[in-house]
Amino acid sequence: MLLSLLLLAGCGKQPHVDETPRLELAGSHETFPLAAALTPFSAGLRSWGELEEPLRLSLDYLDCMPQHEIAATSGDTGITWRQLRASAAELLGLLSLLDHTPTLLAERFEWLAVRPRTLLTGYYEPWIEVSTEQSEEYPYPLYGKPEDLKTVDLGIFSDKLKGERITYRVEDGEVLPYYGRKEIDFEGVLQDQGTAVAWAKDLVDIFVLQIQGSGRLVYPDGAVRHILYAGQNGHKYVSLGRVLVDRGHLQKEGMSMQRIREFLKANRELMPELLSCNPSYVFFKVDDSGPYGAMGRIITPMASVAVDRKLVPLGAVLFMDTTLPQPDGAEARFQSLVLAQDTGGAIKGTRFDLFCGSGEQAEFLAGHLQNEARMYVLVSKAALRSWEYRAAVSR
Repeated sequence: MLLSLLLLAGCGKQPHVDETPRLELAGSHETFPLAAALTPFSAGLRSWGELEEPLRLSLDYLDCMPQHEIAATSGDTGITWRQLRASAAELLGLLSLLDHTPTLLAERFEWLAVRPRTLLTGYYEPWIEVSTEQSEEYPYPLYGKPEDLKTVDLGIFSDKLKGERITYRVEDGEVLPYYGRKEIDFEGVLQDQGTAVAWAKDLVDIFVLQIQGSGRLVYPDGAVRHILYAGQNGHKYVSLGRVLVDRGHLQKEGMSMQRIREFLKANRELMPELLSCNPSYVFFKVDDSGPYGAMGRIITPMASVAVDRKLVPLGAVLFMDTTLPQPDGAEARFQSLVLAQDTGGAIKGTRFDLFCGSGEQAEFLAGHLQNEARMYVLVSKAALRSWEYRAAVSR
């Protein structure tokens, strides 16, 4: 009987934990200590005034949005684009005061916490040696967006599908999924389309560039140009790091982009199969400026973050509290105001991606950053008082 009771107790219902990604109003006991401890030095800045230009870019984007429509929801209430724009504008006016009075952030803004847990990763601009012509030294094409790649917004067919898109091709009158990585990189289905914008020395460099979304091209004469995201084949992103761990090639502990690079270069015979595990494929365009985020504006190192726009709208102002890995193996506290200015194929739910910039330090940080973070969307209290909350609506 005792054994039966113990077994029944072990089978009892576990407390329900809500894992649904959401924005939840945070209390002052949580927000005031964070605001009070904030300094520009903790964000690697001399003054919060250095955020003026990227903040103006967010305002420029928010100006273009339908001001009275819902941009985000918190519980059963909705936050409009107009309220988000007013929040960014108010913060812009406070930047010069925050260096000495950071508690203004808690006094003037409601903090909507991202729940339940946040994973913070990083991305950067890799530099790649390329040529404008294919040769034995530069055999691998960097493809521009193919002419036969089509995209449609399903919302035009049904309100229930608003915001959902599919990417496809048409062959003999039949709608088909677009080609995956295996067909493009290892079967050469795009070779005759003439869409290559450059030729690289190493296929691994192209794979890393596609994960990052943008980079710099270095030509044989020393010229440098930006290479930017131009489109994607519509396939779901699959993490190669996870594949390598699941197959026993690498350990989860200490996983980084650098380790993935080293493994691939040491095991060239496995590259076709392993790279093809991620069917997602990014196409590029060459430009003289960049990099640009999903808002169509230039993004700023250590200030711009990629978000899932179903949870956090582009243009929103956020507070970030986390730690960043250091080359000596230590972790450094990083608290800062950051801006939702980009998206990414792997950025879903409560995962955020911090743009780390360009160069060796940015490469290290982006390659090693996989930390938990506390993230809050800041919404002006004055804006909430001035315009009545609107009922949350379905996305």
